[in-house]
Amino acid sequence: MKVNVDAGRCQGHTLCAMIAPDVFELDDVDGHATPVDPNVPADQERKVAEAVRSCPERAISTS
Repeated sequence: MKVNVDAGRCQGHTLCAMIAPDVFELDDVDGHATPVDPNVPADQERKVAEAVRSCPERAISTS
């Protein structure tokens, strides 16, 4: 699985990083999220799926 965060949609709610802290990192200035690595480890896939569902801006996608 690969994960992507649309920087134009992310508003820095930080839910993704709370749910999957090993997958998402937050910008120190505005709190916007980016993947640590777009390739999600198998043991983190369920957490990433939950982060996708929890994002209020629908900024996270997977493939």
